[in-house]
Amino acid sequence: MTQTPTPTPASVQGPSGAPGLSEPTSNGVPRRSSLTQNTLPSWLWIVMLGGSVILGAALSALLGFNLATFFIFTAVIYVISSYIVTRTRVNRRRATDGLWTNLVYLAFLIALMPLVSVIWSVASVGIPGLMTPGFMVSDMQGITGLVDQASQTEGAPVLGGIAHALIGSLLITLAATAISVPIGLLTSIYLVEYAKGGPLSRAITFFVDVMTGIPSIVAGLFAGAAMAWFLSVFSGVTGLLTTQRSTLGITAAIALSVLMVPVVVRTTEEMLRVVPNELREASYALGVRKWRTILKVVLPTAISGIASGVTLAIARVIGETAPILVTAGFVVNTNWNLFQGWMTALPVYIFRQFQNPTSPNFSDPSEQRAWAAALVLILIVMGLNLFARLIAKLFAPKQAGR
Repeated sequence: MTQTPTPTPASVQGPSGAPGLSEPTSNGVPRRSSLTQNTLPSWLWIVMLGGSVILGAALSALLGFNLATFFIFTAVIYVISSYIVTRTRVNRRRATDGLWTNLVYLAFLIALMPLVSVIWSVASVGIPGLMTPGFMVSDMQGITGLVDQASQTEGAPVLGGIAHALIGSLLITLAATAISVPIGLLTSIYLVEYAKGGPLSRAITFFVDVMTGIPSIVAGLFAGAAMAWFLSVFSGVTGLLTTQRSTLGITAAIALSVLMVPVVVRTTEEMLRVVPNELREASYALGVRKWRTILKVVLPTAISGIASGVTLAIARVIGETAPILVTAGFVVNTNWNLFQGWMTALPVYIFRQFQNPTSPNFSDPSEQRAWAAALVLILIVMGLNLFARLIAKLFAPKQAGR
C-alpha cells in the first residue's frame, strides 16, 4: 500500500519550493527562521536617538547647557546604548560592527562641524552687508572715516564695496591660470609620455613635491625678487627706467602661478596615467605619430580630470592673502591694468578691513564690509568646486552600451 506524503504547510514552503520565513516545530507551532531571528526593528535606532537627545540635553543642562556638551553627551549615550542593545538582542559580531559604524558616522559629523560652523558664522554676519545696495558694484574710493562714523552713529547706510577687489582677484587669477596651465600640462605630458625614469624626470618630480608644500609668502617673495631682477635686466637692455611698482598685478599672478603649477602637474599626471595603454597602442598601430596620439587620443580621454584639477587649483589660490599682499598691495580704486599700478584682491581687502578699519574708532562698517567680502569669497570657492564636479561629469568619457 502506497503512503500519501504529508503536504508541506504554506508558511514553510514558498511558491517556488524554497523555505519560507517560518519552520514547523514538534507541537505544530511555527517559529521564525534562523536567517531572520534576533534582528532589531528598523525604527529602533530612531527611538534610541531620540532618547539619547533627551538624556544629552538633560545632562548638559546640569552643567550649564551649551551645544558642545549637548553633542558630546548625546553621541556617547547613543553609541553605548546602541552597542548594548545590539549585543543583548542580536550577537557580539553585529554589535561590534554597529559600534564601529557609529564611530565612523560620528567622526564624519565631527569633521563636518567646522565647515558648517564657518559657513554659518560668515553667512549670519555677512548677509546684511551683502544686501547693502551697491556693495558689489562700488569700490572704496571716497570712503573716509567720517563716512563710516556717520554710518555708525547716525544710522546712515554703509557705503563702499568690493568691485575693485573682485576685478583684481579675477584678473590676477586669470593671469596666474594662463601661466600655470601650459607649464603644468606640458610638464605632466613629459613625465608620463616621454620620461623613462631618468635623472631629469626624478628631479622634476622631486621639485614638484617641494613646491607643493612651499609657504605662500615665499612664493610672493620669489615673484617680487624675480620681477625686480627682470626689470633691472630689461632697463639695462632697453635703457628705459622701469620700477617694480609698475607691474605689481602681473607680479601677484606670477606668485600665484608658483602655487598653482604643482597642483596642475600632479592632477594632470594622475589623469594621464589613468588613460589605458591600449588606446595609445591602437593609435600607434594605425601609424599615428606620438604627438598626434597625445593630442587626439590621450588628452581628450583625460580632459575631464584635467579640467576639474585646474578648477580646483584656481579655487586653491584665489583665497591666498600673503603673496598678493606682498606683491600687489592695496588700493581703494579699480585698476584694470595688470602691468601698471597697485591692485586689490578679495583676501587682501578682507584683511585690510579687519586690520586697518577706515575709521578706527567706528569700526563696525569696516567689519560689515569684511564679513560680506568673506561671504562672497566663500561662495566663489564653493562655486568653483561645484563647477569642477560639473566639468568632470560633462567631459567624462561616455561608456559604450547597448
